[in-house]
Amino acid sequence: MIEPGRSIIANAGTTLYNVGGTKKTYGGKQYIFIDGGMADNPRTALYDAKYEAVVANKVNSENSEIYTIAGKCCESGDIIIKEIELPEVERGDIMAVLTTGAYNYSMSSNYNRIPKPAVVFVKEGEAKIAVKRETYEDIIRNDILF
Repeated sequence: MIEPGRSIIANAGTTLYNVGGTKKTYGGKQYIFIDGGMADNPRTALYDAKYEAVVANKVNSENSEIYTIAGKCCESGDIIIKEIELPEVERGDIMAVLTTGAYNYSMSSNYNRIPKPAVVFVKEGEAKIAVKRETYEDIIRNDILF
């Protein structure tokens, strides 16, 4: 079975995340915490999709550390990439996860009440918002209080 849509669009998508922080465990394993995860990209949690990433604001820096990139949901399975070599990462860096064009937005959810990110199309250096970023007000708009 082939998926022509996936083969066309997957490489066209890149998801940008803000790095909220890093942590080194007693065993020496290092984690990067981002402001997204399985709510906006459930593919890794559902079927162990594989991704590559770069630190967008440090693309010319030498890779020197091994990290696992973890999302913000309170789930042990909210891992975007296991053990990727990157330059030293700090709070405030921008993590670019590559080839995320296929299904990410259509599969995303508001799990843990996390708003969905915006979708931006870029053509010839010009960016246009295709889908607005959700707000918390958007998420609770249809809630009914008794």
